[in-house]
Amino acid sequence: MVRISPILGTFPKESVRQFLFAKQKASIPGWLVFADLGLHSGKYRCFVIDLTEGRMLEKGLVTHGSGRNGLATGERLYSNQPNSYLSSLGRYRIAGSYFGQFGLAYKLLGLDSSNSNAYKRFIVLHGHECVSDIEMEDLICQSWGCPTVSPSFLKTLQRVIENRPLPVLLWVYDSSE
Repeated sequence: MVRISPILGTFPKESVRQFLFAKQKASIPGWLVFADLGLHSGKYRCFVIDLTEGRMLEKGLVTHGSGRNGLATGERLYSNQPNSYLSSLGRYRIAGSYFGQFGLAYKLLGLDSSNSNAYKRFIVLHGHECVSDIEMEDLICQSWGCPTVSPSFLKTLQRVIENRPLPVLLWVYDSSE
């Protein structure tokens, strides 16, 4: 039987469903980062979950892709196509770190057909000052398809990613679909 901490009671229902699915997969490492792009971007929608203990460890805000011409308020579109500037849904392996245009960043390797072009699209996990550390009523900035978090949340994720013996997976999905 899967044990779920009371903290997950405040977790969005679709995220709990994704958690339970991930928990049942023996090949998924002990920690997983969920990004639910179906939630309001000013709300916490990026969660670090310990699958072994069934508890949420960290949470933060995360952007979604703007598309080539920007998206209307609340609109969500997804694509795996180069130059679409849209987010891609699916599972990613968080790979090596590097220092780029926005400082520390992590390469993302798409593991599904819906995000298989992530590496060649330069879709990476990085921080940016336009992303707040706290929830807000307003929408946060949009990215060119990268899951972008606040610089301080990226430092939190860095500790998670770099201190795990197995690769950490990022699962990007939309609970409103």
